[in-house]
Amino acid sequence: MNVEDFRDYCLSKQGVTEGFPFDETTLVFKVGGKMFALAGIDNFVSINLKCDPEKSIDLRETYDGVKPGWHMNKTHWNTVSVDADVPYQLIQELIDDSYSLIFKSLPKRIKDELQG
Repeated sequence: MNVEDFRDYCLSKQGVTEGFPFDETTLVFKVGGKMFALAGIDNFVSINLKCDPEKSIDLRETYDGVKPGWHMNKTHWNTVSVDADVPYQLIQELIDDSYSLIFKSLPKRIKDELQG
């Protein structure tokens, strides 16, 4: 996965916004104002994604390219290497999971607004 594919995939999801809230090189994707994915664009080697804690443990034990979230809550976030042993399709599934976890946590009013 390259940074353009990552960006396009994240933006294809309903209600997603992108921005640079931390610095000019860390691209952050949000839904309902809550972050679900972020990555460095100057050196695109990994993506930080929210994940179910139990699933995180399994992923970290299975793939060398899945580590506890860098500069994030290590229980709820993973850093996924894009050039390691994590299949492209799994990276997309992990982006989907992260988006879903955040979307489900949003207040009903915001979910309704995003769904039109």
